[in-house]
Amino acid sequence: MDIIPVACLSDNFAYLIGRDGAREALVVDPSEAAPVLQALQDRNLELSGVICTHHHWDHVGGVSGLCQQFAGVPVFASDVDTARIAGVTRGLADGESFMAGGLTFECLKVPGHTLGALAYRIGDAVFTGDTLFGAGCGRLFEGTPAQMHTSLMTLAALPLKTKVYFGHEYTRANLAFARSIEPGNEAIEARQQRAAAQRNSCTTPSSIEEELATNPFLRCSAPGVRATLGERFSGASDIEVFAEVRRRKDTFHS
Repeated sequence: MDIIPVACLSDNFAYLIGRDGAREALVVDPSEAAPVLQALQDRNLELSGVICTHHHWDHVGGVSGLCQQFAGVPVFASDVDTARIAGVTRGLADGESFMAGGLTFECLKVPGHTLGALAYRIGDAVFTGDTLFGAGCGRLFEGTPAQMHTSLMTLAALPLKTKVYFGHEYTRANLAFARSIEPGNEAIEARQQRAAAQRNSCTTPSSIEEELATNPFLRCSAPGVRATLGERFSGASDIEVFAEVRRRKDTFHS
């Protein structure tokens, strides 16, 4: 299986997915059509399906344009979002599997950023949209802290070597925040150094193992995280810690 990140807008990723040697490719989260069409043309590929993690315009803005270029192409999204994404041909439920482009995907409902957010698992890869980022997570536009924490724990429970393909290139900024929350975490410092060395290249994918070691939103039980938040969080629930870390991230300036 080949997975090709496609840079879109200012910091978004779409992803082309195809079987090794095949001429068909799927696209995940095409925020705009032109870069995806160029990537298909450069690789002599035909689009065989569109997969959407959630309904926000910066993830689905290119769906209509791609459907015009490739008539009849199927569009997959959460069954919560079928009325919010134009052109959806199949709404998907939690735990549902489907085949597209000769590949089998498993759907994981991960509400929090939006109520209809889906992650898609295929082989040793997972496409997380705006739920799980490199060293971060999405803002809570529609869901609750409890929903988002549960969704992140669902993803955190995947095998450690699972590759995480996220929706935005936010990793360096997220690591600066992670360092402020857990300044004694050597894994965060090491990841910052690696990310700095990748200045002119993308940081996707990461892995579940790397996120568990460096992402403060997956480390709500860690003593270092709770120590930074203060004494009143020493006995708080992980959801309460998550909510406070998310609140601080919303106002963080590096």
